[in-house]
Amino acid sequence: MQCGVLGGELVEEVDEAEEEEVKMVVGMGSYGGKVRVVTGDPWEEIMLLWGIQQPTLSKHNAFVHQSSLQLRLDACGRSLSILQSPSSLGTPGVTGAVMWDSGVVLGKFLEHAVESGMISLRGKKVVELGSGCGLVGCIAALLGAQVILTDLPDRLRLLKKNVEANLYGDVRGSATVNELIWGDQLDLELITPLPDYVIGSDVIYSEGAVMDLLATLIRLCEAQTTIFLAGELRNGVQYWTC
Repeated sequence: MQCGVLGGELVEEVDEAEEEEVKMVVGMGSYGGKVRVVTGDPWEEIMLLWGIQQPTLSKHNAFVHQSSLQLRLDACGRSLSILQSPSSLGTPGVTGAVMWDSGVVLGKFLEHAVESGMISLRGKKVVELGSGCGLVGCIAALLGAQVILTDLPDRLRLLKKNVEANLYGDVRGSATVNELIWGDQLDLELITPLPDYVIGSDVIYSEGAVMDLLATLIRLCEAQTTIFLAGELRNGVQYWTC
């Protein structure tokens, strides 16, 4: 930035590109780090990602093996074992039977953010949407959060198995499993009090579910709530959240 005096008035000559960059890198919510804000039409951001070939540089399902009955992952000083049901993949409408890369990324992001002091989950209320196999919610509980993992009624059996198998012994936080259909009335347990964090991975899987998801997010959130949603760009139709 350069300053000069002209006609008795202070005139600032600002580098517009530098000013725009300052605006884009900000702190948001309870996260202590800086993030780049996507403004305007998010489709522009998608086209930019495609233009720099970011999606093609990342191998799809690089971290998970969906044909396996079990996914093992080291997190929070433990070796987590997540049961999967690959035989359910071919059933129309079944989405939470196996793990996806974004769940691994979100879980490890939470672990790193806590260890680096960017966020604190100890004693915080966390609601996970579309918990699926439960990896992310289990990691949040191991990091000290009071987690409510939610999914559709027919997904809860596998989810409960994974919670029971991985949250044993000395766990900093706690985890319970609740049924939740997006767009429906929320149970008092979910909203009293409202959560400090709402998390979810690969929750945009159907265009028809987007409006119900947004309605549920609005009901779950207030000024102090921070939302972390993780997803990935895939070939074909792209679903995008900001």
